[in-house]
Amino acid sequence: MSFIKKFIELYSSSASEDFIKKLTNRLKTTYYKKNESIVKLGDISSKFYILKEGIVRSYIIGPKGKEHIKILHKGISVFAPLTDLIKKQPSTLIFDCLTNCEVLEGNFYELFTPKNLNLEISGFYIKVLEKIYTTSDNKIHDLSILNATERYIKLRREIPNIENLIQQYHIASYLNITPTQLSRIRKDYYSK
Repeated sequence: MSFIKKFIELYSSSASEDFIKKLTNRLKTTYYKKNESIVKLGDISSKFYILKEGIVRSYIIGPKGKEHIKILHKGISVFAPLTDLIKKQPSTLIFDCLTNCEVLEGNFYELFTPKNLNLEISGFYIKVLEKIYTTSDNKIHDLSILNATERYIKLRREIPNIENLIQQYHIASYLNITPTQLSRIRKDYYSK
């Protein structure tokens, strides 16, 4: 099964061959190295991205220059500076590769404009938006309800070898804690 077909089936169980072909023809594979930026602050982007392999962080920089990771994109996932694409404004998010990554890139405006939308593409787009929304909503929920140790344990369940893949300060940033707090949590976790 092609990767695109597998990807589409994450969102739609009945994708037509025409839709699979249309999406395949509109995507370009790009390889990024660890620490390479995909979208920089202020970029005016027209692209959406499908992460085939690797880990990408989307983050913002606070007023004091501190980085705050919004989402860790992993496995097969879609990402883009969506709000900025919709508003057609410079990107307020930064997307960096935390590992070597294989990414499929497509033009958001070519695929998801009213003239190109049909029932199948619209349904797929809605499912992708639902996934993006629930991912963000889950992160907000976790920050609101779970303590730092619980967030760390949840992240380890989602990405079992996370500590071997990315820097500790990125893990701390994603968990919204300091690296020192993360060290204490890890020490307690491994001592049990």
